[in-house]
Amino acid sequence: MRLLYLTDTHIRGTSPRSRTDDFPTAMRRKLEEVIQLAHDRQVDAVLHGGDFFDRPDLSPAVVREFASLLRRLKVPLYTIAGNHDIYGHNPDTVDRSMLGLLDAFGVIRLLRPGETVKLERGGVTVQLSGQPFHHELDKRDPGLDYAVSNVTGADFCVHMVHGMAVDRHLPEGVPHTLLDHLWFDSVDVLLTGHYHAGFPVQRREGRYIVNPGALARINNHPSEMRRQPQVALLTFAESVQVELIALQCAAKGTDVLDRSYLEQAAYREEKLAAFVRQVRATGEFQGIDAIDIIEEIARLEGIEPDVKYEAMRRIAIVQERLGTEGGRER
Repeated sequence: MRLLYLTDTHIRGTSPRSRTDDFPTAMRRKLEEVIQLAHDRQVDAVLHGGDFFDRPDLSPAVVREFASLLRRLKVPLYTIAGNHDIYGHNPDTVDRSMLGLLDAFGVIRLLRPGETVKLERGGVTVQLSGQPFHHELDKRDPGLDYAVSNVTGADFCVHMVHGMAVDRHLPEGVPHTLLDHLWFDSVDVLLTGHYHAGFPVQRREGRYIVNPGALARINNHPSEMRRQPQVALLTFAESVQVELIALQCAAKGTDVLDRSYLEQAAYREEKLAAFVRQVRATGEFQGIDAIDIIEEIARLEGIEPDVKYEAMRRIAIVQERLGTEGGRER
């Protein structure tokens, strides 16, 4: 059995400021190559690790164009919701998003928390499951999100999580989970996204943790300049084999990312870091994002989780309303 894995496509109708090319066209070419790879390698399914779209209320015209492209796939496409696919970091809003619409129309198959799918070919069975992004991800016990039980009796368990699983520490205040904490006996292959840089394939006692990196390059960080978008081919037989495949159509980062913003970005990051240190020193909340503010106020004031979640739910409703009333990409 073979599965093809990609993540973080961030499909959108316009080009990010850091791109010098036509981003939607570049993404169409990448997905066309992914579809061709799926057919050439005779995979049984394609898996997507979340942040399918760059926003939950993307223009229907853009969604229609990419949905038409994805219908060329001759195998199922399974995905989970990333933080960009939902409103207010709330996975319960996915049915009101464009990702939920594609699921309803059968273009993709959305995996929801606690759901499992059993795939079978040539006498080999694989249990597939997924954990979408939510506001407690990488802030609570990782076993609640990154582990799964083999409830189907399959030969192998594959679990997708749109979480910040990383191979090195990130700056203080950025929720993340180190790979060393994610080796669970019940998971044969853990597929992660969200962390666009990705990391080398991790292997321990026949189990794997895989993040090939984002298919999209939407910022001009030096690491994105060097990185080549790639996908992962998973082969299941008596054991698991993982192969990373670089996309041939993807241009070099130096050819499509605007270097003129690098110094400006570094300056902004320096100023932001100084601001965060100053705010922490005064004991006030440490972010400007509405969700982060709610999180910090709840922590400082000892607010009950139910109250915090209700506040987040209302923020999600407002964000959704604002998205449908104006400011949407065309």
